[in-house]
Amino acid sequence: MSKVYFIRNSNSDYNQLGKDALRLLKKIVTETGYKFEKEVPIKVHFGERGNKTFIPPVCYNEIINYLKEMGVSPSYIETNVLYRGSRTNKEKHIETAKAHGFTQIPIIIADGDIGTEYDEIEINKEYIKKCKIGKAYGRFKQFIVMSHFKGHAEAGFGGAIKQLGMGFAARGGKLEQHSGISPVVHSHKCITCGVCAKKCDFDAIEILETAVIDEKKCSGCAGCIAVCPEGAIRIVWGGSHFREKLAEYAYGASKDKDIIYISFVHNITEHCDCAGKPMKPITDNIGILASKDPVAIDTACLDLVQKNSGRKLFDKGRDVLRHAEKIGLGKMQYELLEI
Repeated sequence: MSKVYFIRNSNSDYNQLGKDALRLLKKIVTETGYKFEKEVPIKVHFGERGNKTFIPPVCYNEIINYLKEMGVSPSYIETNVLYRGSRTNKEKHIETAKAHGFTQIPIIIADGDIGTEYDEIEINKEYIKKCKIGKAYGRFKQFIVMSHFKGHAEAGFGGAIKQLGMGFAARGGKLEQHSGISPVVHSHKCITCGVCAKKCDFDAIEILETAVIDEKKCSGCAGCIAVCPEGAIRIVWGGSHFREKLAEYAYGASKDKDIIYISFVHNITEHCDCAGKPMKPITDNIGILASKDPVAIDTACLDLVQKNSGRKLFDKGRDVLRHAEKIGLGKMQYELLEI
């Protein structure tokens, strides 16, 4: 049974949330004898442009200052998104992060300019054999994964496991989880400019009457989606076993890493922070949780949301939890320790 620490906090005082997050971090450091390395990135979600309910940067200030006092060099770390939005490539991603106030520490976009830089992490699980993880993650052994617990259309909910599985994955890894096939060209939008073919490192795109992707050569890196000026190359969403693949990618992302997980159960919306629009919370704020076990902390968050709301919100996310436990990512049984 894994320990999950919990501070109840239902108000919207973001400065207090930051202080509570630090209390939880210090609790885990004390309880486990945790020793920080010289560089420790903080995995966050900067929020899509137009989103208003992502966890704001003020909530990270206390932990950032604490790490600096401990002689640790912190940074924010993220990967580019798969869809076309304000975080599709490194330049736009950093612009969005700074526009949302994430200016306190350096920002690392782990999979490079257009999401094609990655390491393959071998896991040999049921659906995924090798995970495409953003290359910069390989430079570090320790991370603080700070998650916003909220809904997600495909995963059921987004929390620590999604921060690992999707948030550590390079664009090709995201594509593999969602569909496992090559991107497709929408011929009515293609202007045959050839930008995608020039950027393809695998010689998988040929320009004929439209761009044509050779599925046998395509690596699934999804870089062509990022560079297409017309948005003519898209993803086929809704692939099979998405939730199981997400859990397996989370396993690959955390393999041989030493991670502390902190989750904000605040601004609980139906959809995730990738939605570039204002959303209204669908239930009350609850608090902040922390653990060394991503499965336990997500299970505890989900249980608290369902108990607090009196509804089975995000319940299909239990598929993720069950598969994550099955493959050894963590344990669904937890001891909730309120402080």
